[in-house]
Amino acid sequence: MNARDSRQSRPARAPAPEIPEDVTARDLDRDVRRALQSLPDRTADVVARHLVMAGVHLADDPALAHRHARAARDRASRVGVVREAVGETAYAAGKYEGALRELRAARRMTGRADYAPIMADCERALGRPERALDIDSAQVRDKLDAAGVAELAIVVAGARRDLGQPEAALRALERESLHSKSREVWVARLRYAYADTLAELGRVTEAEEWFHRVVAVDGNRATDAEERLEALHNESR
Repeated sequence: MNARDSRQSRPARAPAPEIPEDVTARDLDRDVRRALQSLPDRTADVVARHLVMAGVHLADDPALAHRHARAARDRASRVGVVREAVGETAYAAGKYEGALRELRAARRMTGRADYAPIMADCERALGRPERALDIDSAQVRDKLDAAGVAELAIVVAGARRDLGQPEAALRALERESLHSKSREVWVARLRYAYADTLAELGRVTEAEEWFHRVVAVDGNRATDAEERLEALHNESR
């Protein structure tokens, strides 16, 4: 097969999803726009607009968000933030193998560890909790902010529970910042994981106490802690 035949045998790219005319590159985070500066201006503009749309649809239509991210990758596959976007949207869309592949590429390109919690959760989703545990290390944690450390700890605890080790999961969470005075979402999520593990272990009174502590910092209802409290209360009657 000659080079021309090889090119012709490659599968055609999926058509890029449309971008509304009122979406501009200026809608993208400034640091991400800066990461696109190595691209030709017109290419950078299209890539930026696709990334904006990926962010817009990430929560409500992750499959569409992933299509936008892939359209950006088709034009800028050597830019780390683009590969990160493809990985994050793949994760949101439940495409865990693809998410791992893209996030590994992003990590090689950027040297960042921000992706570690998602990568570990992908390993869990693929039925490989031991690999999720392998991602957790002091070197990785040193590169994460407080939210990233909490999210990684939640995944690690989940992996322990996948392996039938709820006591080990509880001990892992007890080493984290459960008593932080911050009211950021990660505090609620960390406490929720702890309360949920207590409930699994049958320590209902303690679980109720910690679900109350979740509610105390979960003003935006990022968790269903109130519903869990009601369910535990009804079960204990």
